[in-house]
Amino acid sequence: MYERRMATVTIQPQVVCGECYPCRHGKYNLCEELKVMGFQTTGTASEYFAVDASKVTPLPEDMSYEEGAMIEPLAVAVHAVRQAGDVKGMKIAVLGAGPIGNLVAQTALGMGAESVLITDVSNLRLEKAKECGIQCTANTKEEDLGDAMLRFFGPDKADVIYDCAGNNITMGQAIKYARKGSTIILVAVFAGMAEIDLAVLNDHELDLNTTMMYRNEDYIEGIRLVNEGKVHLQPLISKTFAFRDYKQAYQYIDENRETAMKVIINVQK
Repeated sequence: MYERRMATVTIQPQVVCGECYPCRHGKYNLCEELKVMGFQTTGTASEYFAVDASKVTPLPEDMSYEEGAMIEPLAVAVHAVRQAGDVKGMKIAVLGAGPIGNLVAQTALGMGAESVLITDVSNLRLEKAKECGIQCTANTKEEDLGDAMLRFFGPDKADVIYDCAGNNITMGQAIKYARKGSTIILVAVFAGMAEIDLAVLNDHELDLNTTMMYRNEDYIEGIRLVNEGKVHLQPLISKTFAFRDYKQAYQYIDENRETAMKVIINVQK
């Protein structure tokens, strides 16, 4: 339990039962009764709200509130990267250069991956990736994923492919171009029923893995990566709004869906 008053903290928004098999074995992100604050419970869009002390993670005193708010999506990325085990020395492809894909790529590099390729159909997002230190990029509207992996990784392709876009096109690309016997990890959430080629998945003996949210150790690792300068959060913050201007914040998101990365609402303003 963290008890220091006036401390700067971030929260894990999971509400869990603490009694089911996953909870009893430390995997509360997979709780059978999982709820997320602001979705299945009363929201957190307020100046004050209560949260279970076990879901509070202290932040470094020199970390800004904006960066602190970004630790939650960073924890998603950390948990996802860890699903592949130790990525040191690996060649990794990340499909989708939105905020989560960007953070997955940065995290993989920060954890010692030899090289990371990130792909998207938006040059703006790929430029943002380069701004964050991800130098291997490819626009799959202009270059086939298979050709891009050959160009950056050679004939052995990638050790792991992360799908951070979550649609039939990207998952189809991952299955088609993955090296036989390698791993695909689905990070994004599909909006509907997926249509994938299980025959190729089976024939190529591909490991299809998934990832769900995060746990406290992922927050702590994310904070470490930021402190050590291995992950850059500021370039992903598109705009910050005062709490009283929350309607304008959501309007800004609606009007800039192709260009906005993360929008912050500061409840202290």
